[in-house]
Amino acid sequence: MTDRPHTTVRTGSLKVPGATLHHEVRGSGPLLLLMAGGSADAGLYESLAADLADRWTVITYDPRCYSRSRLDAPPADQRVTDHSDDALRLIEHIGSGGERACVFGSSASAVVALDLLSRHPERLGTVVAHEPPVVEVLPDPETGRALFAEVRAAFRRDGAKAAAAVMSAGIGEGASRPQDDGAASAPPPLTPETLRRMRANLPVFLEHMLCPFTGYAPDTAALEAAADRLVLAVGEESGEQLTARPVRALAQRFGRKAAPFPGGHLGVVERPAEFAAALRAAFTG
Repeated sequence: MTDRPHTTVRTGSLKVPGATLHHEVRGSGPLLLLMAGGSADAGLYESLAADLADRWTVITYDPRCYSRSRLDAPPADQRVTDHSDDALRLIEHIGSGGERACVFGSSASAVVALDLLSRHPERLGTVVAHEPPVVEVLPDPETGRALFAEVRAAFRRDGAKAAAAVMSAGIGEGASRPQDDGAASAPPPLTPETLRRMRANLPVFLEHMLCPFTGYAPDTAALEAAADRLVLAVGEESGEQLTARPVRALAQRFGRKAAPFPGGHLGVVERPAEFAAALRAAFTG
C-alpha cells in the first residue's frame, strides 16, 4: 500500500444485543465499513484502513465472538443476521444524519455484507462482496454443505490442522486454509499480537461460524433489486475453487460479470497494495 502520514485511530466500544463490539475509526469523509472474515478481526485491516482514510471515515471492528469484542454468554452457533445487525448499528453509531455507508466484506464477512444489503439497502452505498461462500446458490449445494460439515467434524475429532487439510482438499487446488483472511498466512504489517488473536479465534470460527455462514441462503430477489450498488468480486487466481463459485453464480443470476480482484481468496493479504487500489476504484466508481 502507498505510504501515508500517521492516521489517528479512535477506538471505542458499542453495546449491542448480546455483545459489546470493539471498533476503530480512522480518517474523515463518507463512511466506509471494512469487515474481516474467517477468524480475523480489525487488526487485519490496519494498513488497508490507513490507506483509505485519506478519503473516507473508515470503520473496522472485531466481530461479536472474536478478540476484543465480548459476548454476554458463552459462544454458540452464530447467525448471519445478528452480525449484519451489528454492522448496521456501527454505521448508525459512527455516522450521522442517516448517511449511507460503503461496505467491504470478504469470505464470511461477505456473507454479512450480502445480508446487510438485502435487508437495509437504504443505508448503504457501494457494497463489495468478495467471494462469499454461500453454497446454497449453487446447483449442487449439497456438495458444499457436506464439505463444511466434514471440516467441522474434523476439527472436533482431531483439531485445526486436520480441519485445514479437509478444507484445502475440498475447496480445490491452491485453496486457503480455514484461517482464511490472515489468521496464519498473513504477511507483514500484521503484528504478532494481531496474529495471536486471530489464531485464538479459529476454534470459534470452525465450531460456530463456518457451517451457519456457508449455509446461509441469500435473498436473491432483494439483492437483485439493489444490484446497482453491489460489486460481486472474485479473485483473479481463484479459478474454480468452491469459494469462488457462488459469487459467479450470483453474478450470472443478476445478468452481470463478477469483478476480478487481485490474488485469490486471500487477495487482501496476498496482494495488499493491488487489492487496496481495486477497492478504491470500486468505491469511487
